[in-house]
Amino acid sequence: QVQLLESGGGLVQTGGSLKLSCAVSGRTSSIVHMGWFRQAPGKEREFVATISRSGTSTYYADSVKGRFTISRDNAKNAVYLQMNSVKPEDTAVYYCATSPYATRPTTLQAYDSWGQGTQVTVSS
Repeated sequence: QVQLLESGGGLVQTGGSLKLSCAVSGRTSSIVHMGWFRQAPGKEREFVATISRSGTSTYYADSVKGRFTISRDNAKNAVYLQMNSVKPEDTAVYYCATSPYATRPTTLQAYDSWGQGTQVTVSS
């Protein structure tokens, strides 16, 4: 079992920055990729970014590419999402998740452990 706990959400103005953190505990040896997803009100949960075990391979949704950066610290069992130049459409609950798959996982089904989420609200 893997447990995840997100933090760092809050209210930020358009154009501002926010850094989300996710602490991971439990059976961390099974984790290959770690990712971030988000879910806005009335919408389906969508992929945001993913990072490989080594941290050398990252992949982003087109909507956040160039603005968001995913990183991980395996020594601390943590994954981060640096959000810059945020927009009102970035408003959502953000979830971190873990995947046992080596190939780039971008679907919800590829992730088997999820956090409870942290709210990010971008004011215009």
